[in-house]
Amino acid sequence: MGDLDPILLALIGTGISFLGTALGSAFVFFTKKEPSGKTQKLFLGFASGVMIAASVWSLLLPAAEYAADNGMPEWLPTVIGFLAGAGFLFALDKLLPHHHVQSDMPEGPKSNLKKSTKLIFAVTLHNFPEGMAVGLAFALTGNDESSVTLAAAMALAIGIAVQNLPEGAVISLPLKGEGFSNAKAFAYGSLSGMVEPIAGVLGALLVVVTLSVIPWALSFAAGAMIYVVIDELVPNASSEHTDVGTLGAIVGFALMMLLDIGLG
Repeated sequence: MGDLDPILLALIGTGISFLGTALGSAFVFFTKKEPSGKTQKLFLGFASGVMIAASVWSLLLPAAEYAADNGMPEWLPTVIGFLAGAGFLFALDKLLPHHHVQSDMPEGPKSNLKKSTKLIFAVTLHNFPEGMAVGLAFALTGNDESSVTLAAAMALAIGIAVQNLPEGAVISLPLKGEGFSNAKAFAYGSLSGMVEPIAGVLGALLVVVTLSVIPWALSFAAGAMIYVVIDELVPNASSEHTDVGTLGAIVGFALMMLLDIGLG
């Protein structure tokens, strides 16, 4: 894979994860009903499990290894990068008007944007670190000095794509309920995942510049993903006490762990 352009590799990887969002959005052509409350909690729990496992096995552990290989204390880029990623998402959360599907109230600064636009912004917020993580992983498979294998990068992309399936449906189906046509609801649902290839290319550009920044970038993506899990996914999956979200998280974590260890 060393002869392939890292940006092209990043686009291939994030194309896989984006496909999950698009396929999920296509549910709008086959059903009129939004997922039930328990089903949404199951999806949210599953997504949180996948993202936590990916943050550990695909991001933080490789970041520590890269740091050690470059003569840095392993804790330095992992801790600082992790905090920077969480801080970046916290800032976006406060600066970008958005509306989560499970919430009755918009978040961020006041604006006159339509609810549909705010829904897309909400998904875009946590698709950014996912895209960056997948783009970094695939770009590293094209570097001869990297220990990241194509199988490991594929495991991450597949895991993110699987959790993007219900995410696409959770966006497109409510939009259909607001009166959007099937085609428009599908287009907007798919559009929410377009930030992943963009973030993936940004991650690949870091690989092109220097490998020394990789531990920081991997940890940054992990911090951003964990912020999303704790701030959004877990609270919504566990509201109105039910075990469904918890079981979804366990299954998602186990699946991502299986993919990463089994394929990586």
